[in-house]
Amino acid sequence: MNKKKKDLWNLLFSAFLITAFIICAYFFVGLIKDNFAMNKGMMNLMTALVFAIFGAVLFYATRIGDGKQVWRFSVTTLLVMVLPALYIIVASFATGLPFGEAISGRSELIYLAGVALGYGIPYTFLSGYELDRSEEPAADQQPADGEDHKDPEAPVEEEPEEEIPELSPEDRQDILDQLDKMNAAFDKSSSEQKQD
Repeated sequence: MNKKKKDLWNLLFSAFLITAFIICAYFFVGLIKDNFAMNKGMMNLMTALVFAIFGAVLFYATRIGDGKQVWRFSVTTLLVMVLPALYIIVASFATGLPFGEAISGRSELIYLAGVALGYGIPYTFLSGYELDRSEEPAADQQPADGEDHKDPEAPVEEEPEEEIPELSPEDRQDILDQLDKMNAAFDKSSSEQKQD
């Protein structure tokens, strides 16, 4: 399967995965509201959990590709995305925290915080899949037609610099005269185009 078809199938699978989880999340939220109607804190926690799973699925669907997974730690993502989302989720069922009452009554905010938490946790530690630059063809393999692969560890041969000969004053004047003729011809053709 060539690269373009593989990318197309990955894109379609990712779109289907996200759409399917949105539909499933709608039904899960309905079940949670029916079963935990008396305990609002537990209902908010379960809703946040469903949408955190959606955020992880969203991360998987948008950050995969060919190559090798790059591990890293992003303090910015942790501070800007993960910790505020975690605070919103905790404040939704622990209403004694600052803004707890306001957060507890806003289910949309809990949905978004769950998605941000589910997406932010893996994004704090992984940057997704990136191309591995170290995968070069082996020395005993022949490069494909039209490709020129050089061994990165081979010593670089420096090509001797060619000396550029000096132009005589007559040659310089001839070049300048030719440039003037070309400019005049260009100006003439552009003025004729403007008149049309």
